[in-house]
This record gives sequence, C-alpha cells and structure tokens, in this order.
Amino acid sequence: MYQLEEQENACLLRPQQPATHAIIWLHGLGADGYDFVELMPQFKLPTECQVLSIFPHAPVQSVTINGGRPMRAWYDIRTTDLLGDVDEAGIRVASQKIHHWIEYCLTQGLTADKIILAGFSQGGVIALHVGLGGQQPLAGVLALSTYCPLAKTLNQHKETPITMMHGLNDPIVPLAVAEASKQVLSKNGYQVAWRAYPMQHQLCAEQVQDIEQWLIEIFCH
Repeated sequence: MYQLEEQENACLLRPQQPATHAIIWLHGLGADGYDFVELMPQFKLPTECQVLSIFPHAPVQSVTINGGRPMRAWYDIRTTDLLGDVDEAGIRVASQKIHHWIEYCLTQGLTADKIILAGFSQGGVIALHVGLGGQQPLAGVLALSTYCPLAKTLNQHKETPITMMHGLNDPIVPLAVAEASKQVLSKNGYQVAWRAYPMQHQLCAEQVQDIEQWLIEIFCH
C-alpha cells in the first residue's frame, strides 16, 4: 500500500498512486520519525485519498529538564512550567524545518489545503505553531497530548480546523495545561475540537479510530 523511503532527516511513506494529500507527522521528545510510521497503514481511507506521509526526525540536542542529556528534541524544555518557561527561539527554529517539508509537498503537486500537520507532545507544539502561523492555511492540525505555549502570538488562518486529543491522566503534559492552551486558542477565534480519553501520555485504540474518522472528514469534505 505504501513504499517506505528513508532520507537523512526524515522517513516517508509514499502511496502507490500519485499523492492527492499529505500528512506531516511530528514525533515527541526522545523519539524519532519512525514512531508513527506503523500508524498510517492502519487507517482505512477512501481509495481516492492517496496520502503522502512524511515523518521528520527532530535534531539531537541537549534537553535541560533531562539533565542536559542529548536526545532528539524539537526544542529545549527547561522546567515543568510548560506554559511559562518557553524556549521560543527553539520553537521558531524547529518550525522553519517543518516549513521546508510543506514546501516539499507543494513541489509534489499538492496545494496547501491538501496538507495536514499532526504532532504528538513536543511535535504537537510545532504542528500548532506552524499550522496556525505559516504563510498559507492548511487542511487541518491534529494536536495529540500537547499544548500551545505561544498561543497568544498566533493570529492567522483561523479557518484551519484544529483537533486536540489528550489523556485524562497525562503525567507529562497535564490535562490542565492542554485545556488552558485550548481556551486561549478559542478566545483568539480558532475553532478547536477537543477530545479526552482515559489514558496517560500515549495513544489508545479509541483515539486511533477517531483520528481515522477525522482524516476522512478533512480529506473528503
């Protein structure tokens, strides 16, 4: 169904037919692009949706909250104050890397309204920042177990559908932090769908089914 292509800073799943849509999946802290590769083939999407999936790898860098240990990270996390002590410069640098992949999708003949950004935890922060602050509105943003520390600075593309999904018992990104981000985005005029699940900092089977339905709604609307 898909062909895996490995590049230096990403892996890609290419559909058998020319791509009609694209999803850029952004992994969480300490993981890599392969974290979500096995997820995409599970989705039963309409045959007319030929989806190019891109899984970038975050660069290896020192992460303060983990004792300065180097690991794949989109930006530094200095303290547990996720909304107050923010590596804004790091978020902006990471966002530029993802803009590169959006441009790549455009070179493949796709338009911005056929591209989704999806991200888990740190990756969700970047997905929201890029999807709501880029040059063109995208098809949608899927924010998983994440938050939006720069929500007050985002004021573009309010027509872009956003879905946030979170674990009720998340010990890494507390539910209250995610809910606060959702509230700020809503106050800024964004339309944010919210779903919570009885889980921790992870994905669950019910959520995967909901993601599949969301993708179909976005791609086939």
